[in-house]
Amino acid sequence: MIADIITEAEFKMAGAVEYAKEEFAAIRTGRAHPAMFNKITAEYYGASTPLQQLATFQVPDARMVLITPYDASSMNAIEKAIRDSDLGVNPSNDGKSIRVTLPQLTEDRRKEYIKLARTKAEDARISVRGARRTAKDALDKMVKDKEVGEDEVTRAEKQLDAATKKHTDAIDEVLKGKETELLEV
Repeated sequence: MIADIITEAEFKMAGAVEYAKEEFAAIRTGRAHPAMFNKITAEYYGASTPLQQLATFQVPDARMVLITPYDASSMNAIEKAIRDSDLGVNPSNDGKSIRVTLPQLTEDRRKEYIKLARTKAEDARISVRGARRTAKDALDKMVKDKEVGEDEVTRAEKQLDAATKKHTDAIDEVLKGKETELLEV
């Protein structure tokens, strides 16, 4: 029973770390990469559809992304979605594909992205701590209901604290890597 609670908490904590990695991938750096478009959706036949389902993405050089729609009729919708996104880019359409050239990041924009990354990292840490709190409450309830002894719960809490530290450290490590990547000129 205790092992199940700890396993579930660790699973949720690992999910928070993965969430942070996905969020960081969507933050633009000086280099182009298809993950920047993960959160963007386009209106396609009346439905909001992720761009990954509408087109292929290629990165011919460090500051350009070439987007080739599967269906040529979706080109205008994709172009509009990219233009309206928070990427700050202006796509160009040549009839068959869409070119997105990324401008150089200014110092202010880099600092803004670092703040955004820190906010997303804190959200992930809060999620890890929430998973810990939920597990601790379940353990405390087991002691209160006299299902297990206090010694077992104390050992489980130590395991829980170690897992919490491991996962928050992983988030901090990913954040540090993203900050380094953002500060590269």
